[in-house]
Amino acid sequence: MAKVVATRPTLKTKMATTLPQRTLDLPIALDPDIPNQASRVHAALRVAIIDGYLSPGLKLPSSRALAEQLGVPRNAIVAAYEQLLSDGLAKARRGSGTYVATKLPAAPSAVVPARLDVETLPSRAFALGRTHVDGSLLRQLGTSVRRHILAASADQLGYGDPRGSLPLRTEIARHLAANRGIRCDPGCIMITSGTQQGLRLCAEALLCPGDAIWLEEPGYYAAHGTLRAAKMRLIPVPVDGEGIRVDEGRKLAPLARAAYVTPSHQFPTGVTMSMARRVALLDWANAAQAWIIEDDYDSEFRYAGPPLTALAGLGGERVIYSGTFSKMLFPSLRLAYLVLPPAVAERVIRARSAADRFPSAFLSDAVAELMSSGAFAAHLRRARLRYRQARETVASVLAEAGRGRLRIVVPPQGLHMVAYLPAGLPIDAGIRIRAMAAVETRLLSEASLSPSTTEGFILGFSGHDSRDLTAAARRLGEAADAYMAGSGVLAD
Repeated sequence: MAKVVATRPTLKTKMATTLPQRTLDLPIALDPDIPNQASRVHAALRVAIIDGYLSPGLKLPSSRALAEQLGVPRNAIVAAYEQLLSDGLAKARRGSGTYVATKLPAAPSAVVPARLDVETLPSRAFALGRTHVDGSLLRQLGTSVRRHILAASADQLGYGDPRGSLPLRTEIARHLAANRGIRCDPGCIMITSGTQQGLRLCAEALLCPGDAIWLEEPGYYAAHGTLRAAKMRLIPVPVDGEGIRVDEGRKLAPLARAAYVTPSHQFPTGVTMSMARRVALLDWANAAQAWIIEDDYDSEFRYAGPPLTALAGLGGERVIYSGTFSKMLFPSLRLAYLVLPPAVAERVIRARSAADRFPSAFLSDAVAELMSSGAFAAHLRRARLRYRQARETVASVLAEAGRGRLRIVVPPQGLHMVAYLPAGLPIDAGIRIRAMAAVETRLLSEASLSPSTTEGFILGFSGHDSRDLTAAARRLGEAADAYMAGSGVLAD
């Protein structure tokens, strides 16, 4: 018989570091990482049989002979053979011995390591969605999580409410009443693992595949992907200085079933939807019996003036409010929430229950404790100051390095800004300048569903080291200056 080491492809590296222990008849390798000897022998025989190294009907050595060759107790071989019999991989013949089963699945083909193209979000300066959390708050959060787990009752360790933690839902309701003008019952709040999960649940519960939904143009690219996956028909509705053009939406799709908007701080332009547009949008939704999904992703970071009243705070019964802790704390918490109108709360909650039953309570309860203690509000005040300073740094360095080539819009709130390129440049100008500057920034064109003549850079300034932001802003400004100088574009 040819000398073959019977191992799975995933074990080859491990097996290559040790010499296989061979019997006279069975070339098998024992895995030293398996502590139990019987399990070690069984695993080696199982691999050899399934991978086709031991052919169907082959007689296996006696337990005594195999024990001598492998240097293990005979009872370990007996136990391994018994497990093979239970698996159906071997057959015992009275008075004859143990044989490999004659009916086995086909031997698997060689396993090629998977090369999956999994998208990961950028992390360097200007990447969106980054946050800063100080160590003291993290320690408080960790201590609270541990305390809640250790003190949990049997009921708290079991299955929970599909809406999520009641303490967190209660604190969210208080926060929204004080800061966003939304008065809601905690019973109509549902905790989700992110705003995109909430959006997908709303689409599944309230809409049908093929339904038209208005989207701001340009708008939030992640929502584009979520709604495409839900098989919605996306209707790009242009945005101007007052927010979404409701009149254009009525022309494009008057009977759309929903609208997804970011009214307090439009992504990516940063404009705030005017009261006239808010009223027009609410009137359309009521007349069309459509739903408005309000994504209020960074409303807590307003740098001048009092907090804005959310669209849902105006009393619209057709508005579903979506908020997140990803910007207020950090994304890996995977904590967001929906405020659902009572008329549809049960439908969306049923969709959540069918999807993943209920969210984890312990982290939610710990965040609720941070909110009730005042630590959360104090963190937001510190973060607001830090991000305002970062915003000013990026704007000043970019303006100086770019020598007037870029039109920089400094937002009154939010965690990103836009630097616009002048009109008339080649369609790939933004791509070329970004590559020249070696920065991680999204383009306005990448947030658009249809071709656009307006191009610019969406610059996230939160959660980054100030030195990295300064260097990136200088590179981007200099790259824009160099590109446009070569194109014959005059500075302002």
